[in-house]
Formats: sequence, C-alpha cells, structure tokens
Amino acid sequence: MSTKDKFTRRTLLKTAGGLALVSGISAPSILRAQSADVIRIGHLTPRTGFLGPLGEYAVMAADLAVEEINAAGGMMGRKVELLKEDSVNPQTASTKAERMIERDKVACIIGEISSASCLTIAQVASRNKTLFINTGGNSDALRGKDCQRYMFHVESQNSMYVKTVGRSFLQEGLVKGKKWYSLTADYAFGHDLLRVAKRFMEGNGGQFAGDDLVPTDATDFSAYLLKIRDSKPDLVVINLAGNQITNFLKQYAEFGLTYPVGGFGFDTALAWAAGKGNFVGTWPVVWHHLIDTPGSKAFVGAFTKKYNKPPENQAWGDYVATKIVAQAINELKSAESPKIIAHFEKGAKFDLLKTRPGYFRASDHQLMHEMYAVKALPAAQVKNQWDIFSSSGPVPGPNEDLEIIAATKEENSCTFPS
Repeated sequence: MSTKDKFTRRTLLKTAGGLALVSGISAPSILRAQSADVIRIGHLTPRTGFLGPLGEYAVMAADLAVEEINAAGGMMGRKVELLKEDSVNPQTASTKAERMIERDKVACIIGEISSASCLTIAQVASRNKTLFINTGGNSDALRGKDCQRYMFHVESQNSMYVKTVGRSFLQEGLVKGKKWYSLTADYAFGHDLLRVAKRFMEGNGGQFAGDDLVPTDATDFSAYLLKIRDSKPDLVVINLAGNQITNFLKQYAEFGLTYPVGGFGFDTALAWAAGKGNFVGTWPVVWHHLIDTPGSKAFVGAFTKKYNKPPENQAWGDYVATKIVAQAINELKSAESPKIIAHFEKGAKFDLLKTRPGYFRASDHQLMHEMYAVKALPAAQVKNQWDIFSSSGPVPGPNEDLEIIAATKEENSCTFPS
C-alpha cells in the first residue's frame, strides 16, 4: 500500500469523524448511510442450547420474510441481505451485535429469545444508535427499568401473557381460593414471569402452594413432580422455557399426574415436540398457525411450502418484525434508526396477520396486539401432529382497547435514558 493510499484512507476516516462531531452522529452511521447497493439486516437468536429449537424457527421465518421483501422490490429499491448468527448467551450476543453494527454496517438488528441476551444487545444498540427489535424476550423489565430508546418489542411482555391466559383461569374457576404450584426457569425471563404471575394470583384471591426455580440445563423433573404430587395443587403452573417445557410435559404424563396444568409462557413448537397425548393444559400464545385470517393463511401456506411444516409463534415474531422494518424503511425512504424510531413512536400501524393492526406503544416500545389462549385437545380428538389445541378468540376482544392486557405504568414504568 502506498503512502498516498494510506493518507487518503486516514483523511477519509478523519473527515467522517469530523462530520460526526459536527452532526452528532457516529462515523459508522455515516458509512452505513453511504452504502448504496444493499441494506443489511442483522439477525441474532439462539440456535443451540435449550432455546435452540425456537431459534431455528426464527431463522427460517426471517429468511422467508427477506425472500418476499426482495421479490417485492426490497427496501428503497435495494436488495436486503440477512446476516445470521447464533447468539448463544448474553456475552456472545453482545459481542456479535457489536460486530454486526461496526464491521457489517447493519441497518438494524432483529431477533433474540433470551431476555438476558436482549438486554446486552439493547445496550450495544443504544451505544451505537442502531435499532434493535426484540422478537422473543418476554421480561417486563426490558420494557420497564431496563428499557432502551433503541429497543422495540414485537414479542409480548410477561404481563400480556399472564393477563391473557389469566382470563381463562378465572373463567375455569382456577384462581380465587385456589392453590398453585409453579416451576420457573432460573434466569431473567423466569424470575420476571414469576413476579408477574404472583401479582396476578394475589390480586385475584389465590395463593401459591409452592414455587421452585429450575436450572435452565435441568432435564430430569422427577424430584419436582414428587413435590407437586405431595402438595395436591389446584393448578400446576409452568413458567419454564425452551425444551424444558417439552421434557416436563413428557415426564408429567409418565408420572400419571392429573392436576390441571397451565402456563404463562408458551411456544407451540415445544408442545408439538411433546407428542400426542403428552400436551395438556391451557396456555397463552402470541400467534398460532390456525388463526383464520387471510394474512395468517398466506404466511402458513408460504412457510409450509418452503419448509414442509407449519410455522409456530416464534416464527411469526421474526417474520412480522422483518416485514415491519421493510414497511417503515419504504414509507420513510430512509434506513436511519432515529427516523424509524420516531415513526414507530408516532403510532404507525402494521399488519400483524391478525384481525386488526398493531402499533408500538410510545411509552415503553411494546407492540400492542391481540393474543390467544390455547387449550390442549383430548388425545382422541388430535388428528395430526400440528393441530393439537383449540383456541380462544383474540384477546383483547374486538370491542376492547389493545392496551388492556399490557402492564400499566404503575405496574411497570419505563424511563428512557437520555
């Protein structure tokens, strides 16, 4: 490399840095804006470990969304490239997010399932003024004390899950004067979910007969099942995550326990993996493949054609998040994160494949949308490995405000860092 070349490159970098100081934006932001050929989107999600089965659905859905976006003309007429990485754990997620932003110049990052990893990605995104859309982390804290201006949430918060399925528990007489026994995943998501579940239970006249924290690498639930049997609860509450739910359901069936089962966090892929006759109970879900709307039918058809199986709820999250980003960029004719954030905060509406559009709540960046409570079908009524539950109608109902199931400011307050 010649001295002239070195000088030219240094001059360019110094110029970019000087412009950044004058304008208040970072040099990486300027360099990203100068990329005219493609728009790069970063996709981070766990593809190994106990959340890996869900991460694989997320990747498949994001790939499908990008294919459809490019077939329709891309973003601002540019081809979209999806850069995909296994986030593994919070530390790795942070490192890979940094690399995607600084080296690969992504316009935004989409994905994740672990609430702990969501927080580390959000911190990197905020430092670099880059949009991050969380598609799988449920913790209320991410929308409360840990909220970040550059983080938005397509995935529902724990409060939305609890209030959605809580309606079913109330209707079934499983709350007031009843005893619950809960098993909770021992990490950020589980701790937060248990706190929200206890708030709901205590507010509706019930109590916990017991609650156990379960390590995320636990696969044998025998000791917990014996404790459940001894306590004789009115409802067994599953606040587990990933393939732990599958393992628990299989072992619950093997033990022959008949106490009603419910959960406050759920993914349909985990119920499918449990097998016919093992899936029981009532659960909340952000979306499922049996929703009877034109948008959902089209998504299910395209996904099934490409992958020979229907999508589950995690697939929905990454698919619609990618489509939301494309819609925003094309409407704004800009991929700059501050402009997209302002657009979201002004109440932009998005088709979520449900009965009505959704929007991001400006106060905490939570997507406001309908949810569902699903109930396992008796084994004799299960006709295939996918259609294993019946579903409630949309929650909230058609005449209710979408925000009725979300945490109130008193329950979970967010103040964005300046």
